[in-house]
Amino acid sequence: MTLALVASISFAYAQPGGGMGGPGGGPRGMGGPGGPGGGASRALEAKKAAVTAAEAAAAKKANVANLIKLGAAYVAAYDAPAGNAWIGAGRPELSVVMGNARPRSTEQVEIQGVQLTKEDYGTHNFYFDGDRLAIIEVTQPVVPDALAKAVDAYKKAAALDTKGSKKKDLDKAFNSISDKLSDEAFNLYNLGKGSEASKLFEQSADVSALGGQLDTSAYYNAGFVAHSAGDLPRAQQMFEKCLSYNFFGEGGEVYAKLANIAEKSDPAKAKQYLEAGFAKFPDSQSILIGLINYYIENNEDTGKLFDLINQAKANEPNNASLYYVEGNINVQLGNEDAAIAAYRKCSDINPNYEFGYVGEGVYWYNKAVDLQDKAQQELDDAKYAALVSEFEAALKNCIAPFEKAFEVTKDDNVKVSVAEYLKNANYRFRDEDPKYMDAYNKYDAIVRGE
Repeated sequence: MTLALVASISFAYAQPGGGMGGPGGGPRGMGGPGGPGGGASRALEAKKAAVTAAEAAAAKKANVANLIKLGAAYVAAYDAPAGNAWIGAGRPELSVVMGNARPRSTEQVEIQGVQLTKEDYGTHNFYFDGDRLAIIEVTQPVVPDALAKAVDAYKKAAALDTKGSKKKDLDKAFNSISDKLSDEAFNLYNLGKGSEASKLFEQSADVSALGGQLDTSAYYNAGFVAHSAGDLPRAQQMFEKCLSYNFFGEGGEVYAKLANIAEKSDPAKAKQYLEAGFAKFPDSQSILIGLINYYIENNEDTGKLFDLINQAKANEPNNASLYYVEGNINVQLGNEDAAIAAYRKCSDINPNYEFGYVGEGVYWYNKAVDLQDKAQQELDDAKYAALVSEFEAALKNCIAPFEKAFEVTKDDNVKVSVAEYLKNANYRFRDEDPKYMDAYNKYDAIVRGE
């Protein structure tokens, strides 16, 4: 996932619809080539002079036209220091849009465990991951808080525009600023400034609402980053705001995050979040694991999990994924026969749903690994031989369901993952029968991308 972000995000390039769910992407329309040269300095001074002139005009006559010009001047001033660069741009593209700009200095730095090349252009720093621009850091803004001032100017213009003649222009301006705030939040997050990034993501969402296109995923990003930074009260506030707008994150992740925040201070509240999330997203693994852990740690009846599953199955009797979830619950609780039965029922209901086969295959594979570990620690020869026999039986049991999963899945990532299991399992028996050696060669080639 997703900041949208996944368990974590690291140097997520802002592409349209990508990254943590923020808008981002493409040239930011900045005001000209950056860098320390005289031409660049003059360009920055021109932007500052334009702001001064626009402020004077708006102060003299605060009408819609002057306020819109003032907002535009602030935005241009915000864009100016970094030139026409954008996150995700390659060096060849930047060499075209940035003209003859050259860095004052270059050094290798490590940020959040990633080696980057930092280039100092005086007004801004570029951080490259290989040949791709990962972070833009403005160090000398033309006007402090330019975007906030632009939003204020546009809001005043909107209030005066009683007939709505400029609504489309103002909506476009608000949404453009929202994008810029999101981009800047990505930059701050990637620089390790999580608290500041969270605030900008929230501002991005608020401004998008002014433009009539509320970006609820930006609230999620604000909560995710705050959670990562350890600011749990703020994270809770942002995730609650997500729920208020019916934004639940991928697989109901908002519920899982809220439960994680509440579990130490208010376990009953954590349970409420998990059960509410499970009702909407019964196949969410994060919510499911959270429920299992809650019931076990609080000595509650794990039978309630099956009550929840049965309620979901009553609503959707042909939903194969619910049986897959039931199998996972039984695995966690150590109910082998029930787990296998649930996985097979899942496959019976929908033979083309690969996860019933995957669930059974993973169960047998993991059991084989456990038996192998026990055998390696056993000193008694007879007991060792018995464990090896059980190990080989379990390992062979995983092959058929994994092969079926490999056959039916249309997901290339699942296919490669299953091939990895099959490669390892068949390797054990390669000298027993030529079919195992053939299978090993087949799946090994797939794993290696051949």
